[in-house]
Amino acid sequence: MLIGVEELYHRVAQPEPPLLLDVRWALGDPDGRAHYREGHLPGAVFVDLDTELAGPHAPGAGRHPLPPIDRLQAAARGWGLTRGRSVVVYDNTGGLAAARAWWLLRWAGVPDVRLLDGGLAAWRAAGHTEATGDARPRALGDVVLRAGHLPTITADEAAGLPSRGTLLDARAGERYRGEVEPIDPRAGHIPGAVSAPTTGNLGADQLFRPAAELRERFADVTGPVGVYCGSGVTAAHEIVALAVAGIDAALYPGSWSAWSSDPSRPVA
Repeated sequence: MLIGVEELYHRVAQPEPPLLLDVRWALGDPDGRAHYREGHLPGAVFVDLDTELAGPHAPGAGRHPLPPIDRLQAAARGWGLTRGRSVVVYDNTGGLAAARAWWLLRWAGVPDVRLLDGGLAAWRAAGHTEATGDARPRALGDVVLRAGHLPTITADEAAGLPSRGTLLDARAGERYRGEVEPIDPRAGHIPGAVSAPTTGNLGADQLFRPAAELRERFADVTGPVGVYCGSGVTAAHEIVALAVAGIDAALYPGSWSAWSSDPSRPVA
């Protein structure tokens, strides 16, 4: 799931380097492309999370619905993704946005997708060079994508999961508790869900915690596991952390934004 800075530094110098995708996005910050142009890993292609890693808005689908597979394939070919090529995704927020690209590409059948541990901050801390402006692929890709290689759950399945397994809420604790809700229609959480904020997946250095620490963090997770967040973006970060700990988990794509917009759904 993860790749360290030094391993990536050596891999990009090889004859067949991985495709680098820069997923600079944060809630409330619309300037991801501008941040990318100011400095990014050499050769990295900017990926717009709102338009390329999410589908068009539809009633009840949440703020970042999964994109139709044909649209994702077209975007991936535009990035230069070819069949059999490995991919490394990164951001500058501890992987909270880039994990969406990791999950989507794995879900779409790309077998070798890694998340750069520590992201751009780790690259900079290691003293490696950066590029500015826009990087463009030498040629369009030819990758063929097919949906369904990673599991998802529906709202009804999320509702029933706490009775037979574990449903994790990856949002900040204050949003889970209903103390604040900055963007979605109602505050609170899905009844029976357990709070496990994504920030707990990272150490003070913004690197993922070691596998032993993540196994301890998720020691109480039992049965089938589902994860949601605000709109299905940072929940992918939790799925990465769970995978490092040896636990498979399904994503509820609509997440809280879809659940809270449905007045028939109960709120805890």
